[in-house]
Amino acid sequence: MRHGLFARYFTICSTIIIATVTALGALFLVFVSQYFKQDRYELLTNNARQAANITLSSLEDNGYKYYDEWALKVGYSVLGTAIDGVVFLTDTEGRTLVCSEYGECVHKSENAPTSAVNKVLEKEEYYEVGKFGGIYTSGAYYTIGIPLKVEGEVAGIVFISAPTGDLKGFLYEIFSIFILSGAGVLFIAFVIIFFVTNRMVNPMRKMVAATKSFSMGDFSVRVPVEGGEEIEALAEAFNNMASSLADLESVNRSFIANVSHELKTPMTTISGFIDGILDGTIPKEKERYYLEIVASETKRLARLVRSMLNIARIESGEMEINLSAVDLHEMICQVVFSFERKIEEKNIEIVGLDSGKVIAQADGDLIYQVIYNLVDNAVKFTGEGGKIEIVFSQDGKMVYVAIRNTGAGIPENELHRLFDRFYKSDKSRSLDKNGVGLGLYIVKMLVHLHQGEIRAKSKEGDFTEFEFSLPINP
Repeated sequence: MRHGLFARYFTICSTIIIATVTALGALFLVFVSQYFKQDRYELLTNNARQAANITLSSLEDNGYKYYDEWALKVGYSVLGTAIDGVVFLTDTEGRTLVCSEYGECVHKSENAPTSAVNKVLEKEEYYEVGKFGGIYTSGAYYTIGIPLKVEGEVAGIVFISAPTGDLKGFLYEIFSIFILSGAGVLFIAFVIIFFVTNRMVNPMRKMVAATKSFSMGDFSVRVPVEGGEEIEALAEAFNNMASSLADLESVNRSFIANVSHELKTPMTTISGFIDGILDGTIPKEKERYYLEIVASETKRLARLVRSMLNIARIESGEMEINLSAVDLHEMICQVVFSFERKIEEKNIEIVGLDSGKVIAQADGDLIYQVIYNLVDNAVKFTGEGGKIEIVFSQDGKMVYVAIRNTGAGIPENELHRLFDRFYKSDKSRSLDKNGVGLGLYIVKMLVHLHQGEIRAKSKEGDFTEFEFSLPINP
């Protein structure tokens, strides 16, 4: 996990941060460079205008006939020194007339580029970052040019140039500061990412460890609910799944134990009686009696196998339901009449069969099994001279059928387990020796398969009632 999900998270986050910091640094340097260039442009422009004003003042003092070259040179030198550059005046042909430099001057030996002169004459402004037509050989320069107007006519051009070396030094210093601060920020970010990612992935590591325990049959392991809202939700779901698996494992073990028990009892009886008949232990005149017991136990085994097959079909989703309009009243009457002999033997009173049609959308064969099981239980557990009452009701969406019988009832603490597989209450064990405890479980599953519900009510020494519902229109 550390070299898998953790490494991927850490690498992705680190890459994003590095890329972001690099992009921000590049943009920052671009903006700083543009700002510096703009600042230098404004500074050079202001100085060029001051040089133009000095020149115009000199011309004005001399009646616009000539200018004081020495005074201009001193003024230009002051302005040039302030910006570490050079100021020079040219005519409209580009020939240098006055320059702030003393001694040999490249501007006097070479004319200003024709393109620069023409641009000033046309647009009254010139700006360049370069070598000014090859005049500057030591590197690039900022160069500004503005016209010198006398009585509205361009009499000359004031140029001012400054080397770009200041920009390189300034950018280098900014870049150095950015690298140092960026390295510090990245280090802190990597440390934070490491711990955050580790904390986020740690619950998943514990889940992986827990799944390994599950694979070995240990469902008692739980993971701590921590790591943020989504991870906490995942941890809770994981723990719920673990609890469900534990319950399922317990149910499966109980199921296997119950099936083994239910199979063992009749098989032992069958084997014992068959062996007794074969080896002569059972007298000839008793053989038929014991064969009848064997036949009864064989039918019990067949019922158990059939019930288990039905459960398997329902749980796997293979059992299909064919819905149609079913008259529940008529079906209950048919089932009750099939128990006529037992009802008469126990002198049981049947109440509630005088109502009209009660229609629901259901699979007739499956609901017949539901009703048969419930009526069978009612007849079985109703005492001599008791009563079975059938009650129908509906609310516009569902039809409700309640089957109530008088009798010993079921303890309240057992009601919630009546629909469990293989569960038989203590009282039913003495009255229903042939049952296997799957009837009510199948009833519940068949009712749920129809989108209905079933519930049980009972009062000890008084009654037991099962009520199920079916949709009128599914």
